[in-house]
Amino acid sequence: MKIKGSTNIVGLIGHPVEHSFSPPMHNAAFKALGMDYAYVAFDVDPSNLKSAIEGAKSLNIKGFNVTIPHKIEVMEFLDEIDPVASLIGAVNTIDFKNLKGYNTDGIGAVRSIEEVTSIKNKNVIVAGAGGASRAISCYLAKYGADSITILNRNVERAEKLAGDISDSGLIDDIKSDSISAINNYLGDADILVDTTPIGMHPHIDDEPIATFDNMHEDLVVFDAVYNPNETVLIKEAIKAGAKPVYGIKMLLYQGAESFKIWTGQDAPIDVMENALRQTLNLE
Repeated sequence: MKIKGSTNIVGLIGHPVEHSFSPPMHNAAFKALGMDYAYVAFDVDPSNLKSAIEGAKSLNIKGFNVTIPHKIEVMEFLDEIDPVASLIGAVNTIDFKNLKGYNTDGIGAVRSIEEVTSIKNKNVIVAGAGGASRAISCYLAKYGADSITILNRNVERAEKLAGDISDSGLIDDIKSDSISAINNYLGDADILVDTTPIGMHPHIDDEPIATFDNMHEDLVVFDAVYNPNETVLIKEAIKAGAKPVYGIKMLLYQGAESFKIWTGQDAPIDVMENALRQTLNLE
């Protein structure tokens, strides 16, 4: 990659950002397409968020991905919010052309799952009730899931999320319960989505939210955690003969969606996936 005076800068803001796999993924895509772009990660302290957005605009930065802890707070410094991002209540992509915020996390998860099965008319369990759960649940509803059951340790948060999605009018059958009741729902579920951080590096030996003996072979199991690639939950799914969907796919597809927002071009999915797999030592 040759950085020139004409090079367009896009990047990531978060705190911390050292662990991010996005720079190698996006830079491989720009290189493959011969595009004069570079992707950089910026560690932005929460107290500097407003000045970071103003500074980026002044510096003619073209776009940002946004990660923890800025996804909600950044919305107040934008001129426009995409309707789905408004419903989710969080932004993970900014396009500086019109200072508009988007959320591509949900579409990333949906595209990952739809590599294995259609979401339409399926019964889905979503574990967790944080930002990732909200983003993914909104898109599951949008893509025609028959029912969604949100399970969380804090049941009130699950109830709140279920209520918000119900109010959107995207789905009629949405309920909530404690995550400790997961085995009551697995038998009738078509898809299990885990948005909790359980099993994330370095806590790779955490106890999974569900074990193989409560899963069935037709169950599709998606874990949003991508480091490690094979989480404790994915291992249980494989043991059960269920269909695993890896978190790396969500990272890939949300990145591809951001790429298109910034550049107007379709992302080279294969190139991005290869770069991710190399970065995660999965080759």
